[in-house]
Amino acid sequence: MTDAPTQVRAQSVQHIGRFYKAVDVAPAAGGWAVQLDGRTARTPDRAALVLPTPSLARLVADEWAAQGKHIVFATMPATRLAFTALDRAPGAHEALAEEVARYAGSDLLCYFAEAPRSLLDRQTAAWSPVLDWAESELGLRFQRAAGIVHRPQPPETLARVRDLAAALDPFALTALAYAAPLFGSAVLSLAVEGGRLSGAEAFTLSRLDEIHQEEAWGVDAEAAERTAALQIEAETVDRWFAALR
Repeated sequence: MTDAPTQVRAQSVQHIGRFYKAVDVAPAAGGWAVQLDGRTARTPDRAALVLPTPSLARLVADEWAAQGKHIVFATMPATRLAFTALDRAPGAHEALAEEVARYAGSDLLCYFAEAPRSLLDRQTAAWSPVLDWAESELGLRFQRAAGIVHRPQPPETLARVRDLAAALDPFALTALAYAAPLFGSAVLSLAVEGGRLSGAEAFTLSRLDEIHQEEAWGVDAEAAERTAALQIEAETVDRWFAALR
């Protein structure tokens, strides 16, 4: 058996034929390896697919085990996170922390609806406790705005977000940088990383406007399919953070 197929860049390949039968997790230098037919799988850049905890390695291994005749990387969010953590994060730690801080600069939770009042009330009830938690527990003070006009956030808040992100290990930082655009919010991402919210809860909070529209006008089938796929990604981020703890 050759491990060459695991070196293919997942981002540029829709699927490749499954070339292994057995998937397992085994101790390895630096952590726990995902093994395919007894050999350690590799990332697109040929790094050994070794994760820091057995739970995280198992999360990735389960995705490989669940594949059918073809390996479809679109259905393997934990594997894609692992590839990024091993191939990109070591040389881009500060850049990833900056990405998270950029999302804090226009954080979704800071932009409350001007109308209708029912949506504003829903956002206030759901978002304010999370913003209050961010201030009391993380030292993050955000300016809140009405409407969609950009409102700059305090430089010290953005610096604090950047420092919190940079303090994480590469595996946690990779997931945080992935979750920020998924939720449109650095605050929600930090809340999931810290165990304040589940991935599903954060995803719901990020969609309050969409949920309000769906309740008023119904659910579009194509949009529902996309939402379901993103929900899986959000839940995977949650499981990723839990597996690191």
